[in-house]
Amino acid sequence: MEFDLTWILLGLPIVFALGWVASRLDLRQLRIENRQAPRAYFKGLNYLLNEQQDQAIDAFIEAVQKDPDTSELHFALGNLFRRRGEYERAVRVHEHLLSRGDISAADRARAQHALALDFLKAGLIDHAETALRKLEGTSYEQQAGLALLALYERTREWDKAGEIAQKLEKLDQADFGARLAHYRCEKALAAWKKQNAPESAQTLLEQAITDAPRSPRPRIELAGLLDAQGQAGRAFDELARLPEHAPQALPLVAAELVRIGQASGRLPQAIDLLEASFERAPSLDVTEALVQAR
Repeated sequence: MEFDLTWILLGLPIVFALGWVASRLDLRQLRIENRQAPRAYFKGLNYLLNEQQDQAIDAFIEAVQKDPDTSELHFALGNLFRRRGEYERAVRVHEHLLSRGDISAADRARAQHALALDFLKAGLIDHAETALRKLEGTSYEQQAGLALLALYERTREWDKAGEIAQKLEKLDQADFGARLAHYRCEKALAAWKKQNAPESAQTLLEQAITDAPRSPRPRIELAGLLDAQGQAGRAFDELARLPEHAPQALPLVAAELVRIGQASGRLPQAIDLLEASFERAPSLDVTEALVQAR
């Protein structure tokens, strides 16, 4: 079979032209695809600003599919899922981010924090605790500590709450003394009422007074414990210190002050304390206690 060289030569420009067109089409498609992810992202933001969350989620999913390596899109999508109460989907998004080996340390900490928020919102306390603990040493450590503190207070885990409060105190120089005193008071009540260990309870209450000298609760609780142990004189001493350290709390225990004052033979002193309190800040509770005392 013979080939006509003329036809071959004539066809070469066409081949080159087709190749050039194809390359331009490929380049154009690549540019379109590269523009589609940001476009979908901005479309999602627009929907979000207009409070159209369903459409925003669809747009962000499209953006993530177009550009799966973009962390910011994942964060936007995960936060949207959490706001809508779709916690399982939010968890999946943030766990996917954490599984990637190419994200920065800052984004990894951010994803860990977002995951902890997912678990907290979903009420998965154990998972939330684990996730928050992993934020120690990151820029989210203080936020995580405050979240853990609230979590432990809610679950009444006073030892763990105390540990976190002490760490937070070192982090930002804030005073958590009143909180620590509250935790010791709760532990003291458990030791006294549930474990029948009044000596341990007394030690805890004395420590609580050291933690927060101006907090009224430890002194009031200690006075109640001492009174129950037949030590009315010492109980009165604790209540008598309230005007110096927490004067606003004396009306709350005015009746107790009179009763313990009578039991300890120190009723005149109790009356003096109540009269001074009334002059400082008139109170119906103090008035009733004075009537009872006379």
